[in-house]
Amino acid sequence: MTARHDLTTDATLLAELLTVRRGTAFFGRKLNELTDDQLREPSLLPGWSRAHAVAHIGYNARALTRLIEWANTGVETPMYSSPDARNQEIDAGATLPARALRHLHEHAAITLDVSWRDTPPDAWGQPVKTAQGRTVPAAETVWMRTREIWVHAVDLDNGARFSDIPDHVNERLLGDVAGTWKARGQDKGLVLKVAGAPNTTELNTTEWGDLDAVDPEVVSGSLPALTGWALGRSRDGITSSHREDPAAPRWL
Repeated sequence: MTARHDLTTDATLLAELLTVRRGTAFFGRKLNELTDDQLREPSLLPGWSRAHAVAHIGYNARALTRLIEWANTGVETPMYSSPDARNQEIDAGATLPARALRHLHEHAAITLDVSWRDTPPDAWGQPVKTAQGRTVPAAETVWMRTREIWVHAVDLDNGARFSDIPDHVNERLLGDVAGTWKARGQDKGLVLKVAGAPNTTELNTTEWGDLDAVDPEVVSGSLPALTGWALGRSRDGITSSHREDPAAPRWL
């Protein structure tokens, strides 16, 4: 039997699909290292157990699959019926037996990947809506999943670190966070700077934030350390020009 391949031939999209598939495999490895009892222990997310994080990842894959179905069929299929429905689904999923929870993740991830694989080139540009109401091309679902799968692998609190995440993913994550802060006016007088720049030549960007500010607070660290700090997961490896123990503005 001939192996099936992605229908898209777009080189950028194919590279992004490779990154998200690697992230899915990484999350799966960290999940499989946990015993069933450990799934009930806290994750790095306040109020969420590891089971909550796994349920979220599973249901997120199903929600993104609905967006891909929308792009392929033209029939509007929202990610979730409401924010409350999303939260209730995660809470209920966290109570599933461990075997069912693991199956949820694996089956939902496979279904999403097959949906991406079988999406023809012209469908990737079709508009769909995120859970926040933004209209984006269907291709954006790949980044939406990439962000979830890599960050929540760290949230399992099972040895994964932001240094395990590819640099280009950490860089884009910081761009997302900085953009959100700017839209809310939370970046005033704040600059994030990758330590060692400009020697970090593999990055497209090494500074984010209020770059025109006079005497800004410059928060610096390695790229993984900055990402972990900006996402509110860790303050390790971070220094500030103005404060001893800086706290990041809220992201989500």
